[in-house]
Formats: sequence, structure tokens, C-alpha cells
Amino acid sequence: MSRFENLKTLGTELRAVARISPYLSRMLPSSHWNLARLLERQVSRRGQRVAVLFEDRSYTWEEVDQEVNRAARAFLHLGIGKGDTVALLMDNRPEFLFAITALNRIRAAGALINTNISGSPLAHAIRIAEPRMIVAGAEHENKLKDLGQDIDSLCTGDIYIQSDGESSNSDPFLSFDERLEAESAARLEPRPQPSAMDRFGYIYTSGTTGLPKAAIITNQRVMGPGAALGRGVFNMTADDVLYLTTPLYHSVGIYIGWSSALTTGATLALRRRFSASNFWDDVQRFQATVFVYIGELCRYLLNQPPHPLERTHSLRLAGGNGLRPDIWSEFQDRFKIPLIREYYGATEGASMCVNMVGKPGMVGRMMPGNAILRCDLETGEPWRGEDGFCQALGPGETGLLVGPISKIAAFDGYADQEASEKKRLRNVFKTGDCFFNTGDLLQLHPNRWLSFADRVGDTFRWKGENVSTNEVAEIINRAPGVLESNVYGVRVPSADGRAGMASIHHDADFNIEAFGQFVVDALPSYMRPHFVRLQKEMRITVTFKHQKVDYREEGYDPSRIADPLYLLEGTQYIPLDHEVFASLQGGERRIG
Repeated sequence: MSRFENLKTLGTELRAVARISPYLSRMLPSSHWNLARLLERQVSRRGQRVAVLFEDRSYTWEEVDQEVNRAARAFLHLGIGKGDTVALLMDNRPEFLFAITALNRIRAAGALINTNISGSPLAHAIRIAEPRMIVAGAEHENKLKDLGQDIDSLCTGDIYIQSDGESSNSDPFLSFDERLEAESAARLEPRPQPSAMDRFGYIYTSGTTGLPKAAIITNQRVMGPGAALGRGVFNMTADDVLYLTTPLYHSVGIYIGWSSALTTGATLALRRRFSASNFWDDVQRFQATVFVYIGELCRYLLNQPPHPLERTHSLRLAGGNGLRPDIWSEFQDRFKIPLIREYYGATEGASMCVNMVGKPGMVGRMMPGNAILRCDLETGEPWRGEDGFCQALGPGETGLLVGPISKIAAFDGYADQEASEKKRLRNVFKTGDCFFNTGDLLQLHPNRWLSFADRVGDTFRWKGENVSTNEVAEIINRAPGVLESNVYGVRVPSADGRAGMASIHHDADFNIEAFGQFVVDALPSYMRPHFVRLQKEMRITVTFKHQKVDYREEGYDPSRIADPLYLLEGTQYIPLDHEVFASLQGGERRIG
């Protein structure tokens, strides 16, 4: 990077800091701000402007405030008060915003339950938050009923159902709609000042490596991204319309969606759930100027056929995390996106960075105090020297990203204290220091630039070499006919380490023989996927990240997998049937 480019980047970053600075006092542990107070500020400034758009509905800031007051009164009359927790299980819709902001107004907390889980994971997620009450959207009522007798152990109070425009048979549950109808929308009596350290609620980890963990979210944490990202990085104002398709129960939905709207006065345009085919119609209908992406969302838009509105839209910025280098430029060029701002951060973490200048493939520049530690790339365990301390890596090296825990860059932990302690890395560079362990492997580049390498546990060893699943996926995604791929390591009998396997979603032009030649030409032998699974669609999380744990467990066993399977022999892939599988298991056939 030239000196001019360095100065340009620094100037862009400094201007973002200047935009954030008026809000810094709100993020101090001693402040008395929360989202509900931000709402009051927007009502006083922009009461009649549109705050929320959803389907064919719209709400002004005053109308949002009235609905929040109504919900707050309902919660108070049902015995919910400061320090209590209410579990919310609801799709993206305005009622979700009203409920969580009402709880914030009365200094109670919301446990934001993943709407895509059911059965025992759902029961676990609710139970660990120890809620006094559950409010579920009618669209998820049957999930609660399916829990049977387990339902009695989920909370100490009642379970309420809120309709979604249609009447709901909530028996044996109670109706939250009736409770709301009985309440006035008038302002509440003056209440004690909130604290930045009050508990806003719980946001859950994905649970891809076990049952979900409930991350403790304070007012300080939920307000921070609204200022840092909404105002500072995305430069949003009251003239913007932010299009949000990511779940409101996820940190992106609450942090960047609702918190940014409340901080800047921008309109929040909600979609119940992401739809690639309806994306550009929504952008046009809402006249969106900013949209938030996450994970592989951008790849799904690229995989859609051309849309007449995809280059004539009103978007000025796309912001998010997870835009991979192999599609960055293609995505920006095809859809004529003026500016992309990628960031890196964790729901509960203390290590954030931002790519302010749209440098393809970079998640941002490493913040002062953060470090990349030398570690075992497969396990993520930091290496310590003879003095017992860790070693920071330099440009060109890949390691574990950690960030110092402080009063401003706080880590409030999880409901499970044992899980909390596992994320705290102590005595890193000196006795007594404490860092947040991101669990992510990043590569450090010159001028403090960072790129995402892998999640700890996704990198594996084969033939004595470390293999990055992300690196392999980005290469084979360029193969003809490949729409997306998910790479992971699988165990092979009588072999050390794990061999590479790729699950591939492809189009009609895909050819396994041509793919085999591509793999041999593009990848060294130790990085090649020795197993291939062809799929009509991929399994992804609700945040558009590929699931790997289930795939690893299923492996390449044709008795467990109905999808076509292939084994790389020499320079070509052969069908992997029961006979071939048996020969691998018995040791008669070896790979690579």
C-alpha cells in the first residue's frame, strides 16, 4: 500500500472516530443511557418521521413509542420489573421491537430465542435464561406445545402468545394481545434512571459446537454498535433507510439494526426472513440506502439470475461481515454497490476491527491492544514460551486473535460461568492481564490489515500440513459450475490427521470430471478434497454460515448420506459406493 493510500485510509478512519465521539459518554459504564431512552430522544426530535417499515405497515417514532409504552404497561401489570427476564420467541416483525424496547424501558431483560431451534435445544435456550415469563409469536406456538411436559420447567410464570395479524388458538397458553388491548399507550410514570450496566438481555451463540450459550448483553454493549457502526462506520443519518433481513434475535439485528436506527434516527425496514429472489424488489419498495449482510448472504444474491432492479437501486452502502474475497469484487461490480464496509466482531467479544476503505478480502485493521498469537492452528491453543507468556505474530503469519478486556471493551460473559471463563485468556503478555479469546484464526498483513483465515476447529492437519477450510473453499468456488462449497476434515482409517472433504452446491454446468482436473491443477496434494458430496442445497445457519459439525459426523458413509459421493483417486473422482467405502474402512484402499 502506497503512502498516499495509507494517509487516505487513516483519514477515513479518523473521520469515523469524529462521528462517534459525541456518543462516547453514553457508552461509559457510569452513563444512564439505554435503548428506551434513545427512543425518547428520537420521538422528541423526529416524532412524525417514519421509524419502522414492515410489509405494508409503517410506524412513526411517536407510534413506536406508544406501542412500547403499551407493552411496558402490560409487562408491569403482569409482575415483570427491574432485573426480571422475559424470553422472546418471535419472527422479525415490529412487535419484537416493541417488546424488547418495553422491557428495556422498565429495566427488565429479554432472552432473544433463536426461532430456528426446537425440541431440547429450544428448551435449553429458554431454561438457562431463567425467565419469569415467555412471550412467543403465534408463528412459533406449536414449538412450545411440542415440548410437552418439559414446558412446565421453562419459566416460573406464564406463557403468552402474540398473534401475527391472525387470531391464534393459544390454549393452553394465554393471549398477550388481550393484555395489550387492556393497556393505555400513555407515557409511564417517571422511572428511576437506567444504568449502562443494566442487563439488556441475552443473545445466544449459534450452538454449532454444542448447545447454545446465552451471552449476557448490557445496555453499554447494545448501544455501542449503534454509535460505532451505525453512525461512525456506516455514516447513517435520519435520511437513511436501513434494510434488515437478518434475525432480530441475533446481535446483527439488534446491534446494527435497531440500535443504529435509535442512535441515528434512520428508518428500519424489516423483512421477516431473508429472500434472495425478493431482495431487489424490497430495496426498491423501501427505497433502502443501506443494507446489512452476514455470512454467505452476498453469495446467494450472486447465484440469483439477473434482476431488472439490481443496478438501478438506491443503495449507497453495504455493510456487514463474512463477504469472502473470492466474490467481493464480482458482488460489488455486478450490483453496482458504491461502498462496502466489512467489519469483524463477536456478539459478546472485545475485539473489533473495520475495513473502512473497501479493501477486498480484509476484515479491517487491527485495533491497538489486540494481538495475533502463535497457536496450534488445529486446536487454537496458544503456545507459551519458557517464561509462560504468549508470543505475538507479525505480518504474513496466521494465529489466534485476542483483545484486551477493559471497562470499555468489556466481556460480560455468559449465563454459564464455566463457559465464560473459557473465553478469558489470562497472563498473556504479563502476569495479571486478561484477554478475550475470539476463537478465530486471522492472518496479519502489512500496515495492520487483517483477513479471516478460519474458525478454530475448522483448520485441520493432513500429511503433516495445516489446511485452512476457508482457503480451500475460496479456491474451489472458482471451479466451473460450483455455486458454493463447504470444506471440512474427516477421519480416515489408518491415517493421521483428517482428509479434506467438500460438500458442493452446483449448477447444471457442473461436471465431476472437469472438477477433478481443476482440483489437481489448482491445489497441492495435501489441500485437495479427497471426498466430494454433491448437494441440491447447503445446510446453513440462520446467519448464513455453513454448518460443519453435522457434515463431519456424517463423513462419507453412503449408508448415512443419500447425496452423490465421490473419492479422489489419482487425478479423477470415482463414485463412492458401499463397496468403495468398505474397502476404505478395511484398509484395502488408501487415499492420497
